[in-house]
Amino acid sequence: MSSDVAQFQKVLKSSKNIIVVAGAGLSAASGIPTFRGAGGLWRKHKAMKLATPEAFHANPSLVWQFYHYRRESALKAQPNAAHKVIAQFSVPSVRNAIVPDSTFTLITQNVDGLSQVALDEVMLKYPDEATPAPNEQPRMLEMHGRIFDVLCASGICDHIEFNKASPICEALKGTEELIDKQSMDATIALSSLPHCTQCGELSRPGVVWFGEEPLYLETIDKLVDKADLCLVVGTSSTVYPAAGYAYTVSENGGAVAVFNLEGDDDADFLFLGPCEETLPRALGL
Repeated sequence: MSSDVAQFQKVLKSSKNIIVVAGAGLSAASGIPTFRGAGGLWRKHKAMKLATPEAFHANPSLVWQFYHYRRESALKAQPNAAHKVIAQFSVPSVRNAIVPDSTFTLITQNVDGLSQVALDEVMLKYPDEATPAPNEQPRMLEMHGRIFDVLCASGICDHIEFNKASPICEALKGTEELIDKQSMDATIALSSLPHCTQCGELSRPGVVWFGEEPLYLETIDKLVDKADLCLVVGTSSTVYPAAGYAYTVSENGGAVAVFNLEGDDDADFLFLGPCEETLPRALGL
């Protein structure tokens, strides 16, 4: 295992098919609460009580208040240096100046939308490359969905729409302040919660919950299979799904580099520290 930037950059420059697998640590510097660790959201509010279809069926008011809190947090946040450098690396002309004739995709577990915001901002500087080429692979795959997607919960309509309204409905206004106090109100009437704009039935957050299948799995598997360099950012190569992707790349003869706050024994390169500091330095951007 190495933490030598120069050695990493040699491997980077010789790579052809590069993927980033990103976790919650990518957005930590932007003020998005991480799920695990001291003070993590999942410690304060048990995930299995809030992030499953069963939880929503049992108490949609409580689940919507939790996701309203997360929506409001994401709306206030701005991309940090790690988001921005990944976005820069997504631009073919920028990347090919460092790694000629290479491909790249960000596979993110995050639902906060900050990677897309960063990409949109960067692409304003490269308008000729804003639209991917016909044969270009996806620049980003949000495998757990997006916090601002609102999905019909009827199971029949399946209408989904992107909605950044704040608040998404009047009944949720101000309830974000109750989250940190752990005093969420489970009594908001169903009629006052978000409803489908197409069929009128109750809507749910359009993220992937525990027990549901992540998005784009077939595409991701193909990208992982051909990748010769995997950058694991803001998570660990020993925690799934990053673990499975990093293992596959390694087994196929590729290299794995981890940018995280915690140690990792399975990677070829380990850059400990905030990824908004370590990643730009390693990529040379």
